[in-house]
Amino acid sequence: MRGCGSRLVWLLVLSLAWLGPALGGEDKDGEVIEEQEKEKKEDEVLSDEIKEEDNVLVLHEHNFARALSEHQLLLVEFYAPWCGHCQRLAPSFAQAAAELRNESSPARLGKVDATAQTALATEFGITSYPTLKLFRDGNRTHPLAYTGRMDSQGIVRWMRRRAGPSATLLQDPDTIAAFIDSQDLVVVGFFKDLSGEAARAFLEVAAEMVDVTFGVAEAAELFQAYGLSADTVCLFKKFDERQTNFPVDPARGLDTAELTRLLRVHSLQLVMEFTNETSNQIFSAKIPHHMLLFLNKSSPEQLSLRDGFRAAAGGFRGEVLFVVVDVTGHGADVLSFFGMTAADAPTLRLVKMENNRKYQMEQDNFSDSAIRTFIQGVLDGKVKPHLLSAEPPEDWDTRPVKVLVGKTFEQVAFDETKNVFVKFYAPWCPHCQAMAAAWEELAERYKDREDIVIAEMDSTANELENITIHGYPTLHYFPAGPGRKMVEFKSSRDVETFSKFLENGGTLPEEPPVTKTPGNSTGKEDPSAPQTDESRDEL
Repeated sequence: MRGCGSRLVWLLVLSLAWLGPALGGEDKDGEVIEEQEKEKKEDEVLSDEIKEEDNVLVLHEHNFARALSEHQLLLVEFYAPWCGHCQRLAPSFAQAAAELRNESSPARLGKVDATAQTALATEFGITSYPTLKLFRDGNRTHPLAYTGRMDSQGIVRWMRRRAGPSATLLQDPDTIAAFIDSQDLVVVGFFKDLSGEAARAFLEVAAEMVDVTFGVAEAAELFQAYGLSADTVCLFKKFDERQTNFPVDPARGLDTAELTRLLRVHSLQLVMEFTNETSNQIFSAKIPHHMLLFLNKSSPEQLSLRDGFRAAAGGFRGEVLFVVVDVTGHGADVLSFFGMTAADAPTLRLVKMENNRKYQMEQDNFSDSAIRTFIQGVLDGKVKPHLLSAEPPEDWDTRPVKVLVGKTFEQVAFDETKNVFVKFYAPWCPHCQAMAAAWEELAERYKDREDIVIAEMDSTANELENITIHGYPTLHYFPAGPGRKMVEFKSSRDVETFSKFLENGGTLPEEPPVTKTPGNSTGKEDPSAPQTDESRDEL
């Protein structure tokens, strides 16, 4: 089971607890009662009665068809009781269910324990947890995958958009003017034929972008009022440019993915401020580069640097997102990611989001022309990344586990006379902490071997130009000899497996076939047997 996280890193530990019977025997009466309870539960499961828990319908294979027939819109969560993601979603899912029920929405929420209801899990192709699917008008064969946020408001907005029209029909100048003025940002599709393909594609986009308000218009006078002559999608904002037009290409039509991307990009302010409220927008914008201005907002001199920063932003919209980070506010939490302190402000960094590569601009010039030149240099591959490196501890090579930093990594890992096995870790990572003792024991075992080095590197404080670490812990083996070879270790994280890997020259010997055992006539691995934990915390 793989761990997961985000750019700011979510930690996950999945656990499965089994509650065994109490020690000692049970009397006969206890056994009878237990059998009666078991029969009662079996009768309940066989019934098509639909029960509820916290306004969420409890579904199984015997009542699923009834639920579909009784509810026009049914969002079903397929979950596993032991799944940490499912456990965290449960309160939000229940809250959303209550909110939708209280407003008399035709939308309801249900849940299926996919580990118990295996027939349903197989029917709907459930391979991970939680999986959410929307069933509309009793249609069992083509459920819609849930694409919204995994919180109560995200679920409610997504369901509301599907319960009602995805866009409001605007029929006269007063109505459309009031609609545009009602929000900081609205999208209006102007189509001469609301039943045409372009209009249908627009409504598909509107159904998915549940955090944006959409309208649609076809009256000729409205085209004229907003200076339009052909089908056009217009984004109206109370900031930056007030109206942005996206004409529909008569030959290509309206591409839903491209329109979604354009609306997402242009919905953001030209220059964002990094706050608790905007962080989700910033990281979900899918803009490949972020240009960051770190400053202290309490300093008038530093605040004035925003003018040049904004002036440089216009030419890179969609390619580079410009963000102001207050080092004394919400931005203080991300300084360590850049190896910075508040005293380093004002300073500029550009981040490539695909690999978290960071580029540092010289601080003697904050003009818009200097910023544009720097960004273009990064985009053209002419600027080298700025790599973090801690200072090596004085005793880094005297302990069994050698402590590497960015500055010393090359000379150790690519020493042609050594076979070097490196653990890339994060200090906060529970999976790293769990294997720490095994790594120390391994190092003790090989401390007298001249040709083998066991090492570790804190990847939160050290970066390498040609090696990107995507999750913790990551284990790489660098064999002796010419060439810069690297092998990733992906097996059980225990001392004996590590040792076999090293003794076999960076590979694991083939295991003999699994022999047949009583109760396992297939000769295949028993799927109920404990599995190797290959968990990692992803970045």
